[in-house]
Amino acid sequence: MWRRILLLSLLWLAPVLGWTAPAPQPHVILVMGDSLSAAYNIDPAQGWVNLLQQRLESSGYDYTVVNASISGETTSGGLTRLPGALKEHGPGIVIIELGANDGLRGLPLKVLHDDLTGMILASERAGAKVLLVGMLLPPNYGGAYTQSFAQTYKDLARRYKLPFVPFLLRGIAENRDMMQADGLHPVAGAEPRVLENVWPYLEPLLHKKR
Repeated sequence: MWRRILLLSLLWLAPVLGWTAPAPQPHVILVMGDSLSAAYNIDPAQGWVNLLQQRLESSGYDYTVVNASISGETTSGGLTRLPGALKEHGPGIVIIELGANDGLRGLPLKVLHDDLTGMILASERAGAKVLLVGMLLPPNYGGAYTQSFAQTYKDLARRYKLPFVPFLLRGIAENRDMMQADGLHPVAGAEPRVLENVWPYLEPLLHKKR
């Protein structure tokens, strides 16, 4: 807890302490995600992030996608890793796809809220645009928790005026044929559909085609 509070404090105080972020590279998209973006149990080439790189190239957009997603990642882990990723890659766009593991572990929603807030603010202070990706939880986690979980993303998107993907697995999670046996991850054949859920919200953030 204290480590997270200290990290958030340093991110918020960075301008006061004289820390300056590297100039953002408008042609780099950084994806901070979990197993849903790390192509869990499938060929990485078939994952939606790699398909995004292909879509950008075929559509005439000159972008490099950096996939910094890790299976099992929580928002706290993402918040810890983000400063280094921002410094290394200087992205013009950051896609934040985290929180599912927080919810599946039943972590306090304040942790989810504060960690996502820290990531949003750090990305914006580094000069990057942020695309927030929302998640939903299975109903067996209880109505109050699942509703508040989903609302956290909506509230943050509204507060910071972010483009917002309401649910990464829309049209997929409810279809057994599109999900792996664990019921949590899409099969390879469903990954193009995942990209279609992201693309309409990402494309307006892109610079003109080459």
